Amino acid sequence: MSRDACNLSFDNVAAGEDIRAEISVVMPVYNAAATVEASVHSVLAQSFAWFELIVIDDGSRDDSLARLLELAVTDPRIKVVSRSNGGVSSARNLGVELATAPLIAFLDADDLWDEGKLAHHIALHRDEPALAASYARIAFIAEDAATLAGVRTISTLCPHKLRLTDVLGDNPVCTASNFVVSRAWFQQTGGFDAALSFAEDQDLVARMIVHGGEIAGIDAVLTGYRFSPDGLSMNLDAMHQGWQKLTARHLAPDEAAPLEALYCRYLARRVLRGGGRPAQALRYVVAGLRLDARAFLAERKRGLGTVLAALVAPFLPASIRLKLFA
Repeated sequence: MSRDACNLSFDNVAAGEDIRAEISVVMPVYNAAATVEASVHSVLAQSFAWFELIVIDDGSRDDSLARLLELAVTDPRIKVVSRSNGGVSSARNLGVELATAPLIAFLDADDLWDEGKLAHHIALHRDEPALAASYARIAFIAEDAATLAGVRTISTLCPHKLRLTDVLGDNPVCTASNFVVSRAWFQQTGGFDAALSFAEDQDLVARMIVHGGEIAGIDAVLTGYRFSPDGLSMNLDAMHQGWQKLTARHLAPDEAAPLEALYCRYLARRVLRGGGRPAQALRYVVAGLRLDARAFLAERKRGLGTVLAALVAPFLPASIRLKLFA
């Protein structure tokens, strides 16, 4: 298949051409009526059109399912499955079981994609078919953002294939919405751990690396990661506990300390960016410095910047904090 396929428009699909999906998009949905339509539309707007979108409604109590069914009528690539609530990990695993393509992309129901997201990943995996997975850079977008445009805060990219210490530290993958994986590698590593409510995506990436899988980055901003102060992503203490359980599977306590310092720095920055309580950000800063001050401050701009921001934040109104730290 030529690279021109990356520019295939939906007109070709709608015209009746028999096209097999080259990538399956799996979206778990739970009470996401406020954002799910925007997330689905960001998939339908992809420049690469040979995909299927498998949406697992995980027992939503709002009208998410009704909205999804309305969307499915408009596009044959959308497949909606409704089930009783079982958690995000098992919802994603079910989506992969139903998928037909050799590559799997994940998107949460409150995140957005750039229109070139799938095309970039498809091109990379065609060039490097042995890759286990790929990720890109992330724009951290506001709760009410409609696009990725104009965002100041963007994730970093590893200059090399991901290592276990990269994933357990700053974790440049950051979210499942940023992850595209070979279906074969997903199955080989057992998929998402349904026993984990937090760090389940980080756990999957770590296990792939432990099993010898290569994970490469794409130097383009392709995913919009939405901050929702009331959502799961802001339950940072639970995220920290999930990270500690994950790390205990792979590292001895003395090996984990510098990485936990980096993770505390990451959590502090999450609080500041998301408009959380300044006291919580400062608590993570103090914890990180106590664990390993050298690791916390290793990247001087990021380390010292986080310390200074946490010290200043309590004296600033919330509106000013969001503008400064977003």
